[in-house]
Amino acid sequence: MGHRLSRIYTRTGDDGSTGLGDGLRVPKEHLRVEAYGTVDEANSAVGMVLAVAGLPSDVVESLTAVQHELFELGGELCMPGHRAVTGADVERLEQTLDRYNDALPPLREFILPGGGPAAAACHLARTVTRRAERRVWELSRVETVAPEVPRYLNRLSDLLFVIARVLARHESGSEVLWNKRQPV
Repeated sequence: MGHRLSRIYTRTGDDGSTGLGDGLRVPKEHLRVEAYGTVDEANSAVGMVLAVAGLPSDVVESLTAVQHELFELGGELCMPGHRAVTGADVERLEQTLDRYNDALPPLREFILPGGGPAAAACHLARTVTRRAERRVWELSRVETVAPEVPRYLNRLSDLLFVIARVLARHESGSEVLWNKRQPV
């Protein structure tokens, strides 16, 4: 593969517009740009989880695959009409989610984001992924978006929740449970 970016700055966006993958120029605040930009944020947040030392190797493998898929998903959103995410991708997330969740005790209480640096970073990745899903749904109200895209993001946020539980147990032995405050 040749060089994709020979120069990082182009100055073409100085007028408040950006180019989509098909060459169309749109305002930087366009719903499509907001959707794929938020997917990029989610991918960066997953990268923050992966940057924590000492993660279980299966978590590293799962989240690395997710990063590649999120990059493809962002490309799909950037190029109207392009398809990259399939039903098989969603099913794979569900299988991975089930595998991690089956090893955890049933959740009887709400948990707080935390439990260690990796668990907290995973919760952050989960919330950014939920925001990306909302942006994709917003885009889908006015433009065509393949149904697998929001489904993928929905399952991914669930997977990140479960992996955060796994990581909390790995890092500190337990999750941080929410305690309802008693009225004063």
